Order: sequence, then C-alpha cells, then structure tokens
Amino acid sequence: MSAFVEPLNIIITGVGGQGNVLASQVVSVAAVEAGYRVVVGETFGVSQRGGSVMSHVRISKNKTYGPLIPRGQAGVIAGFEPLETLRVMFNYANPDTVVIMNDRPNYPLGCLLGEDNYPEPARIEDTIRRRVTRLYCLPATELAKEAGSPLAANMVMTGALVGSGLLPFGREYFTRTIEILFKDGVRDLNLTAFELGYRLVAG
Repeated sequence: MSAFVEPLNIIITGVGGQGNVLASQVVSVAAVEAGYRVVVGETFGVSQRGGSVMSHVRISKNKTYGPLIPRGQAGVIAGFEPLETLRVMFNYANPDTVVIMNDRPNYPLGCLLGEDNYPEPARIEDTIRRRVTRLYCLPATELAKEAGSPLAANMVMTGALVGSGLLPFGREYFTRTIEILFKDGVRDLNLTAFELGYRLVAG
C-alpha cells in the first residue's frame, strides 16, 4: 500500500447501468469498516439512458471533508468507460493522479446511429497515459464475463482498485463488505469478479 495522504480523493465514473454507484458504495462501506471517515458525493446525467454518472469518494482518518472533490485534485480515477474516463480526467486529474480504466467502450446512441464519432480507444488510452502518473487499462468487461456476467465489471474494477495498493486498508474489508451486501449467487459472482480484478493488478 502507498503512504496515505488525506483525503484520498477517488472518482468512480461511467455511464448509467454500469454499476459505478454500487462500486462506490462497496468502497465506502469497506473504508468505514476499516475505521476511516468517508464522504460520498454523486452527480448524474440521464443515467437511465446511458448518461454520465460520477461518484466522488473522499476517505480520511481524522477530518471530514466536503462531498465534492475540487477540480484537479483526484488522487484516483476509476473509469468504467474510456470516453467518460477521459472527460473526467481533463477536469479532475493532475500529474500525480492514478487512473484505472475499463477498456470496453459503451457507445452513445448517436454513435450507434452513425450521427457521432467515438474516438479511437487507443487514442483515448494514449492521451490519458501522457497526462497522469500511472494508468491501468483493464479488460474488466471480459473478466466479468469470465466470472459469470458482464454486469460484474464494477466488481472487477473495485478489485483492481484494491490491487493497485492505493488504498490504506486491505482486501479483507472488501470481501467482508461484499459478503454483507449481497446474497447467494450474486455474492459469489461479485467475489469472483473482485478477485479477478485484484489479481490482475496486484500480480
């Protein structure tokens, strides 16, 4: 784990239906279980139609901070969709920011209809890599399919976040949280997806 400088500012971003709000809930509950203070702020576009969804998670030990991360002050950006990750990076990243990104595009309706163009994913990755200290680009959706459902990509991404060593508390708090929040087959699916993301990044 890296040295903890508070607050740890984490942005979890994606589009509606990708489960990033649930991922932020898992991160927040795990942090509280580990003895940290957590404040969460969320912003939504037209989320049910694939609009932007962004959660601000601020973790600290001794002081409570406001719910929204100031521009340029994200320590970590966990992006569930490449273009959304790029957009958030321009607003909230700095040269020391670490980005964890799912490599699978979620094409807006305009792109599917041929009215808009989606940037080449390789260009998105290159742009991000040149502007931040570290980028983990993951096949999170494919790993989620391997776990049992593409909908579990959010837990793959959560596992990758923990595997990066950027959090001041360990995976045991996450596995315990997943076991508390979910039941039966959904719990098992999410634990498997979490472990796949964790192992991919932690090695």
